[in-house]
Amino acid sequence: MVRLIELFFRDFPHLRGPFVYLRRASLRDSAAWISLRKASQSFLQPWEPLWDEQVLAPSGFTRFNNYHRDGWRDGHLRGFLIFHNESDDLLGGITLSNIRYGVNMSASIGYWIGAPHVRKGYMQEALILAMDYAFLSLRLNRVEASCMPDNLPSSRLLLKSGFAIEGEARAYLHINGVWEDHLMFSLLARDKRPRLPGL
Repeated sequence: MVRLIELFFRDFPHLRGPFVYLRRASLRDSAAWISLRKASQSFLQPWEPLWDEQVLAPSGFTRFNNYHRDGWRDGHLRGFLIFHNESDDLLGGITLSNIRYGVNMSASIGYWIGAPHVRKGYMQEALILAMDYAFLSLRLNRVEASCMPDNLPSSRLLLKSGFAIEGEARAYLHINGVWEDHLMFSLLARDKRPRLPGL
């Protein structure tokens, strides 16, 4: 199903589940993106790279959009925004990055959700859709994820979505101005994972 949707939309698939859909960002998303990120700043900042003074300005969204546009074009990144099916409200974002082919066939996944939308199941649904896309459309073998050890909601989300813990990487990412250790997770195409009804 995801593959058919991708073919219909060519290089810009819309991935739709029961409650959310994923699509590539466009310039029309600027106001909603800035508003949600601003409302969620204190919630998101502890888990993200240090925000600069432009990150909540229109130029910050333009930079974000251009980076994702170039990644789609070059093939090393597939970035999606997450929207509610009924309201079309922006909920968050999810990105497959560092996409590698050849003997590797893998990618890394990262995600964020706005503070008003946590603990409603939206991110797990988005993650399931993104994994279907990674394994069925991109034909990857492996998707990697990481989170800080004290980010328990993210760890629980990954485990509930079929990811396995592989270990801990010291000073893995520069988060909010500090080099932070991260738990490392992976999901393989052959692993058992949750699926959405009808997909």
